[in-house]
Amino acid sequence: MSLDAFIEKEPITIIFSEKGWIKAAKGNIELTADVKYKDGDRGKYIMHAETTDKILLFSTNGRFYTISCDKLPGGRGFGEPVRLMIDLDNDHDIVGMFIYKPDQKYLLASHSGRGFIVKSEDVIAQTKGGKQILVVKENDEATAICPVEGNSIAIIGENRKLLLFSIDEVPEMGKGRGVIMQRYKDGGLSDVKTFEKEDGLTWRT
Repeated sequence: MSLDAFIEKEPITIIFSEKGWIKAAKGNIELTADVKYKDGDRGKYIMHAETTDKILLFSTNGRFYTISCDKLPGGRGFGEPVRLMIDLDNDHDIVGMFIYKPDQKYLLASHSGRGFIVKSEDVIAQTKGGKQILVVKENDEATAICPVEGNSIAIIGENRKLLLFSIDEVPEMGKGRGVIMQRYKDGGLSDVKTFEKEDGLTWRT
């Protein structure tokens, strides 16, 4: 029997700050609630989960890290630096956090405009060192990640040029650099999003 079977299932709210502090408050608090952070820090991600869930963290180094929600520090105080739970260099930051869901797919993208689609099952990491998924060169880094929810991709560069194309043009891979989704003379990729072409595109700034 898996050890996960002995974890008591309770609702929590995961709070992650810009400077990498993480905690799990009991219950599902309002996602717009006024949360206190350390001086000079602010909120980055806040989401509802359960103690039996796992969270996936995607870093600028192209690695995924996995943390069991029952291992997160409690909601009192500011929590703990996530770097105490995973082996993440100070040169890198977290660019995406999600609750693990089987059969979910993610679109990964680097600053140079390369990317591909990966299954959630392929990114689960068994160690604190994480799992290398998006391969980036020294002068590049992972910049964006989004769930695959639709038949089209919108990608925008730091040059403010927006490109829309079919999701079928991006391959599904387990690991690699991916394909060039958008080329840049100056700067690089700013953000990506998937959407249903029939519904149109909305973007949250």
